[in-house]
Amino acid sequence: MITDVPGVLVGHHERVGEGWATGTTVVLVPEGAVGAVDQRGGAPGTRETNLLEPENLVQRVNAVCLSGGSAYGLAAADGVMRWLAERNLGFPVGAQPHEVVPIVPAAVLFDLPRGEWGNRPDASFGYAACEAASDSFTQGSVGAGAGAAVGSLKGGIGSASEVVGEYTVGALAAVNAAGEAVDLSTGRAYAADHGDFGVQWPSRAADLPSRRTDLNTTIGVVAVDAALSKAEARRLAVSAQDGLARAVRPAHSMFDGDTVFALATGAHELPDASGPFGAAARPAALDALCAAAARVFARAMVHGLLAATTAGGVPAYRDVWPEAFGRKS
Repeated sequence: MITDVPGVLVGHHERVGEGWATGTTVVLVPEGAVGAVDQRGGAPGTRETNLLEPENLVQRVNAVCLSGGSAYGLAAADGVMRWLAERNLGFPVGAQPHEVVPIVPAAVLFDLPRGEWGNRPDASFGYAACEAASDSFTQGSVGAGAGAAVGSLKGGIGSASEVVGEYTVGALAAVNAAGEAVDLSTGRAYAADHGDFGVQWPSRAADLPSRRTDLNTTIGVVAVDAALSKAEARRLAVSAQDGLARAVRPAHSMFDGDTVFALATGAHELPDASGPFGAAARPAALDALCAAAARVFARAMVHGLLAATTAGGVPAYRDVWPEAFGRKS
């Protein structure tokens, strides 16, 4: 999972039932990481993304906050900032250890119709997600994926990772797209060829009720333990969006605000021009990481789909095609 990248932790907090179907997921990097972002689609909800532009001052971020609740859910990042500030983690702005400003870029997905109006994440969700953060976390209808849906099916949190030479690339996706992630005529995920997902893909159509899926948005994070500049990290985020487009059709619509953040922890340097491959060595190494970013994000999308559970009248893949998991239909 994304926590296979050393120094990356993940925590969830959600409320489901009694009029609630939403939550928050935090990707914590307590030691800091170079941050970047790539945003596509016509309906984004974001915070602190301009700060991540390569020409701007701050180089490292302390966490990324992913939340339900549409623009209201951006308030969850306040709780993440409070949690970090209590630990003196942030951008130093004074002489004393506590004089810091935590750097917490955030993005939200649209899940408002899936609970009662007014029930959405606030600062307490972000704080609680930080308290729960560890290198082991649950996938599926948890955290920011609690109220998620992807096309006709329930969405959720998914994660994946891959080793590329001495580097590890990991991704986490909150799968909540207006497009479909599955060929509904067969039951096969569009990104099924990106890995062994432990299922036997079915070959039958599903009789699913039509469902309006406007204003959804997939959000996520791709992380690597390489030392990258902000511009190089942005190339990683751009490539991860390619993985999103492999997993969902259509992707990046006017009704999605698809946003992917990149985090580079800096544990391993990229090769420089002094080696046998000269000036081409660094861009070639970066290109290999970017190719992996697309693959792991696509796999994370499929894991989020497969791990989701039926809720709020939105059926989960595992209940529509139970035979994929060895269960009778």
